[in-house]
Amino acid sequence: MKKHQQSSQRVRIIGGFWRSRLIDIIDYPGLRPSTDRVRETVFNWLAPDMAGAKVIDLFAGSGVLGLEACSRGAQHVLLVDKNQAVFQALKNNLEKLMPHPAGSEIQLVCMDAVKWLATQSEIDVDMIFLDPPFEQPELIEQSLQFICQRLKKGSYPIIYVESNATLKNEAILQLLPKWIIAKQLVAGVVKASILKYLEEDKV
Repeated sequence: MKKHQQSSQRVRIIGGFWRSRLIDIIDYPGLRPSTDRVRETVFNWLAPDMAGAKVIDLFAGSGVLGLEACSRGAQHVLLVDKNQAVFQALKNNLEKLMPHPAGSEIQLVCMDAVKWLATQSEIDVDMIFLDPPFEQPELIEQSLQFICQRLKKGSYPIIYVESNATLKNEAILQLLPKWIIAKQLVAGVVKASILKYLEEDKV
C-alpha cells in the first residue's frame, strides 16, 4: 500500500479558543479542507447557536470544521472518518492542540460515515457537518436519508452541507421536505449550505 506522507500544508483555525492555531493536513487524495473564506462565513452564520452545542462532523477529513466548532464553544464534537491515515492525523492534531477548551469533549470514530449513521438508533445533536468528497455526491443523499430516519423525535439540528457548486439545491433537499436552505454561499467550485427545519409556526 502506498504510504502518504505528512505534507507541509496547514490550515488555520479562524476564531475562538484556538484562534490562529495551525493544523497539519495529511497529503491524501481527495482530502480537501474547507477554505478560510467559506469557514469564516459559515461560522459567522452559526455563531448564535454554537455555545454548548453537540456537533457531528461527518467525513471529517482534516477535522477543521469540527475543530473550529469546538474552538468557538461547541461542547461535544464527534469526528467521523473511515481512513486510517486521516484518523491518525486527526489524533496527532488533537495532541498538538492541547490544552483543549475547558468543558469540551472531542471524540474520534474511525468508520465509514454512512455506515456509522446506519448503526445509530437515534441522533440527537445540535449541528451536523456533512462534507463528503465532491466526486461522490451520492454520499450526501445517502447521509441525509439516514439522518432523516434516525433523528430523535422533536430534534431538528442545523445541517451544514458542503458540496460542488454544480449540485442542485433540489438534490440537497429532496429527502428533507420540511427543511429549507436558510443560508447559502457559492465560492468558486464550492457550495456551502445551511439547512434548517421549517417550523410550522413560521410557515
